[in-house]
Amino acid sequence: MNTEDALSLRRDFIGGNCSLHFTNSPLHIVRATGQYMYDDTDQEYLDAVNNVAHVGHCHPKVVKAGQEQMALLNANFGYVHENQVIYAKRLTELLPEKLCVCFFVNTGSEANDLALQLARHYTKNSDIISINHAYHGNLSSMLDISHGYNEGRGFELREWVHLAPCPDTYRGRYRDDVANPGEKYANEVKKVIDKAHSKGRRIAAFICDTIIAAAGNIVPPKNYLKEVYSHVKKAGGLCIADEVQVGYGRTGTKYWGFETQDVIPDIVTIGKPIGNGHPMAAVITTKEIARVFGDGGRPYANTFGGNPVSCAIGIAVLDVMKEENLMSNSHKVGNYLLTGLHKLMEAHFLIGQVRGMGLLIGVEIVADRHTRKPAPEQAEKIIYKMKEDHILISNIGPDKNVLKIDPPLCFTLDNATQLLDTLDMVLSEIERDQGLPSSNGRLESNTPVSISIPIDVISGENNQNNPNKRKQPTTDREGPVKKVKVIDLD
Repeated sequence: MNTEDALSLRRDFIGGNCSLHFTNSPLHIVRATGQYMYDDTDQEYLDAVNNVAHVGHCHPKVVKAGQEQMALLNANFGYVHENQVIYAKRLTELLPEKLCVCFFVNTGSEANDLALQLARHYTKNSDIISINHAYHGNLSSMLDISHGYNEGRGFELREWVHLAPCPDTYRGRYRDDVANPGEKYANEVKKVIDKAHSKGRRIAAFICDTIIAAAGNIVPPKNYLKEVYSHVKKAGGLCIADEVQVGYGRTGTKYWGFETQDVIPDIVTIGKPIGNGHPMAAVITTKEIARVFGDGGRPYANTFGGNPVSCAIGIAVLDVMKEENLMSNSHKVGNYLLTGLHKLMEAHFLIGQVRGMGLLIGVEIVADRHTRKPAPEQAEKIIYKMKEDHILISNIGPDKNVLKIDPPLCFTLDNATQLLDTLDMVLSEIERDQGLPSSNGRLESNTPVSISIPIDVISGENNQNNPNKRKQPTTDREGPVKKVKVIDLD
């Protein structure tokens, strides 16, 4: 079926508010492997934004595990099966000792909804604190606590939902020139708690993704979660770490985002990456909290959550993560990208900030560095021009001005170089076409941008035996290009 026919049928039979990537010229993707996707003309695209295909699209080991188990048995969770208990044990071994009980579901939305149910049953309280501009899912309960994300879309703030300001040190209330911004943002949560108490409300839980993805891949400042968790626990609430987009080694240095803030939550929710594209998610908590669904408490059942096929796939993903050392690769390639993006920031006025950890990166596109005014139109142009050069990224954040770079963890140094080269070229074109100054006040020059990469980032480069390695394609785009040079400091 050609793209036009597929789009016509989509308009007829699929809800009009079901969004498409690249709405003006959507892609008709028919297959994928590793970090590459292919359209109906067999054009290859480098996928630098898909944080669902965690270990790479259609990884053969993951696909085989699902196929083999599907051929044997797929049943609901009401039967004993070794896949379920092996997977639960493997998951909890990656977490702090007290987080040792799993509930399996199908989506991150379900996981976060269940986490709220657990918190409310355990604390006997009802109110939830969430972060403005965060997103936790599309169930009604999740839309309620994702109020800032849904601002202007007809959602009213429920009386049991309390919004704390996003801990954004770039354009938030406390910026990078303020001492101890983490403590100051945490004190805003304390103010939210005090205000709720003054109205006779009681806090059941604080929920936060440990890098706030929907807000623009915001990395909370040091000590933020440590201080927030202390305030919430003193108020009798539980702390929920939403690791749906952050966890599973994506930060590069730690398996879980909450570990980067040196905290241990009461409940952890995971989703997207754990099935590498297969719909599965989980809630992990303590034995004490889990008992509220037992011992005469509320029974819990989920037809498909934790079915044998899902668990076989989940086990395979964990195996690939370990065998291919993908957390280390996220650290290495992520550092390479962050270093390169900071160098591009020196050359391009449009870049206001580069932030992130591992392969979870946000790039602020601004109209003015001094006022930090967002530039969503330029961000939109960037992602479309990158698409023309067969690299997929997206724009996110409340102003849609943040470039999102969250590729599969098999992304290589060669892939990163290709992305940096192309982004450098695209930024130069936009600056030239719109007469925008560069960061040093001059229009685009042809001087190469040199990127110095520390030797510990380069060492152990994984391309040699990586089946997903491709030769870097040349671009069709004409005109002067500032090529990114990679310098090995050996």
